[in-house]
Amino acid sequence: MKVLTLYRQVSRLPQGRWVFSRLFALKAPYFGTVRPQFVDLRPNYAELTVRKRRAVHNHIKTVHVIAICNGLEAAMGALAEASVPSGRRWIPKGMDVRYTAKAVSDITCIAETDPEQKADLLDEAVVVARDLSGLRPS
Repeated sequence: MKVLTLYRQVSRLPQGRWVFSRLFALKAPYFGTVRPQFVDLRPNYAELTVRKRRAVHNHIKTVHVIAICNGLEAAMGALAEASVPSGRRWIPKGMDVRYTAKAVSDITCIAETDPEQKADLLDEAVVVARDLSGLRPS
């Protein structure tokens, strides 16, 4: 079943986004390390939260930048699954990360593409992470 179809069906249920988030992490187990909580998913847009908890802390008790990168890649992967036509596949080519601030709270990861961009290419996407204070930790 397509990711977007599953999201639309399951998110209507009580606790549906939580259930979808768990199912998504089962499909790609590495994403389970950050326990992404999906907020929204549609073609060209995905938003999820990575909770600040001990398992994703670094030595100074902020959210480790690699955990943030995992959240961003999960958001981009979900966006790609929701946007790329059937029979096509998206594989990440790279990610540039800048450490601009400490991540002191839960992190919101947003992936967004231009709706005018040809969906089977998705060569460029914007992924942004923000903590609840509005800082951009990566």
